[in-house]
Amino acid sequence: MERIKNIWFDGGRINMLTRSGLTFSRPLEAFPELKDASTAERNDYSVSADGEDIRWECLDADIHVSSFFVSGEPDYDNQVARIFARFPWIDASEVAKAMGISKSLMDKYIYGMAVPPPQRMEKLKETLHAMGRELVTA
Repeated sequence: MERIKNIWFDGGRINMLTRSGLTFSRPLEAFPELKDASTAERNDYSVSADGEDIRWECLDADIHVSSFFVSGEPDYDNQVARIFARFPWIDASEVAKAMGISKSLMDKYIYGMAVPPPQRMEKLKETLHAMGRELVTA
């Protein structure tokens, strides 16, 4: 298995250099905690002694070296992204909380880095409808 030697950020991506000299790159959308973080927070990391993990204590976030081997780029033209683009005042983190999922997972759905299974998509729609009904009674 490859081991992490160094990481750096540029152009909306996290890049990794391995101890064997290979370079890998992933979009920050794959790691919403890092996408939402400040430059100072992103740069406040440590690589484990065995070189398999990166830890951001201040963000309570971890990435395993294997995360860099996954391919896939953001797809902003997806059903979840279109919902939140159509209604930009809806707070995605509050919707995630109401659904019982993490903000990070909701962000991955919005960025198109993960696709919600049909049951979860239905739950998203039900949650939004319930919020709408509650707003009407306010």
